[in-house]
Amino acid sequence: MNKTVKKFKMPSAYTILFFLIILVAILTWIIPAGQYATTKAGNIISGTYRARTNSPQGIWDVFMAPVNGMVGTANTDGSISISLFILVIGGFLGVVNKTRAIDDGISAIIKNNNGKEKAIIPILMILFAIGGSTFGMGEETIAFYPILIPVMISVGYDSITAISIALIGTQVGCLASTVNPFATGVASQTINISPGQGLISRLVLLIITTAISIFYVMHYAAKVKKDPSASYVFEHRQKDLEDFSMKQESDDHVLSRGQKIVIWLFGATFVIMIAGLIPWSNLNSSWTFFDSFTKWLTNVPFLGALIGQDIAPLGTWYFSEITTLFFLMSVIVMFVFHMSESEYINAFMEGMGEFLSVAIIVCVARGIQVIMNNGYITATVLHFGETGLQHLSSAVFIVLTFIFYIPMSFLIPSTSGLAAATMGIMGPLGKFSGVDGSLVITAYQAASGWVNLITPTSGVVMGALAIGHVNIVSWWKYMWKLMVILFVVVAGYLVVVSML
Repeated sequence: MNKTVKKFKMPSAYTILFFLIILVAILTWIIPAGQYATTKAGNIISGTYRARTNSPQGIWDVFMAPVNGMVGTANTDGSISISLFILVIGGFLGVVNKTRAIDDGISAIIKNNNGKEKAIIPILMILFAIGGSTFGMGEETIAFYPILIPVMISVGYDSITAISIALIGTQVGCLASTVNPFATGVASQTINISPGQGLISRLVLLIITTAISIFYVMHYAAKVKKDPSASYVFEHRQKDLEDFSMKQESDDHVLSRGQKIVIWLFGATFVIMIAGLIPWSNLNSSWTFFDSFTKWLTNVPFLGALIGQDIAPLGTWYFSEITTLFFLMSVIVMFVFHMSESEYINAFMEGMGEFLSVAIIVCVARGIQVIMNNGYITATVLHFGETGLQHLSSAVFIVLTFIFYIPMSFLIPSTSGLAAATMGIMGPLGKFSGVDGSLVITAYQAASGWVNLITPTSGVVMGALAIGHVNIVSWWKYMWKLMVILFVVVAGYLVVVSML
């Protein structure tokens, strides 16, 4: 009698996070409770830890944790602001995607560079890296592989080259996220700092890692073109030539006037967001242009009242302001592209729906912090870290943080979920070693992006490889040198920044 053997299936991020909530609740019965004195801003004061009465968390508390993770408690800020932002940016992307401006724009770049395919590699990798760094572009790349693969194979490259352009491009962008709302945004909100803190440092890391990745891909592409047998998928090259043969298409991918305007609006939205998040006056006390301009604008008779009296100056924005920005820009895109009211609402709602799981994951993950704080074991864990890390230099701490987040990224593949679940502990621990919270965020993002280049638990990785007929082992053989290079470069960069 044949018995069906069930294959192990990796649990979803929700299940993993909920089991972590249960585990942490059990720990509140075991770990002694304690607390720190805090400043008026809520920051803990080193050396003030004291024990207190235990507050073990029960079954009801476990199921309440995700709810309180959304709305907040007396001990823990809720994630409602970041969850709402995630939903609104999803709606904004849904409206932009409805215009097909981004898809057709990249397709036009490919078509217009016919015969100059080698130049396409750096151009597209930079664009994909910017997408990964600013809005966490990942799943959206799936639509581009059927376009890129035939082009790259037809000019003598292989499917790995095509996959590298989008996959490595976006994930290196995520590795050095500048204002990625699902990584930088969630992590920053968790430790109550502006997403603009550390922006310049992350931008430098983005330039370095993107340049390294472009060189790596172009070197491999040139080697394959010179000698096709050097390809890691050479054994089925002939089949790939047949399966991915270029088809003559009547669509010339000429962007309409409306699509061109949408692309400019899309880029302007992120530029405004970045300008709004950079703490200009903190960088230089004399940089007060935005404060003065906003004050002048709001005091202009009638115009100030028409625009709104509560506009915050660029440089002082937080999640409420940038959420409003994306909502406003989605409406502008609707008018520019002449969408009907029903088309806009449907596109916005569909976009929100695609990001609903991310918004909920943030709440579930925040539930871990709720249980720890309500059980008063957060301070005890921090005290253990404070005593254990007091002799570690900032350089050693930040490298260990980077290494810590590598297995954690496998355990919790959701970048937003990982940030919400762990940053409440890692951020304060960094302070004990003299490491700024923004650098801890950089270490977490770098580890998550690094892992997402190769992990078989990523739908983006496995989906791209499936489209290109590339097995995961071949991908690992191709990637291992780049992984080592990126690990060393990121670790070295973190050490240098921690010492500045």
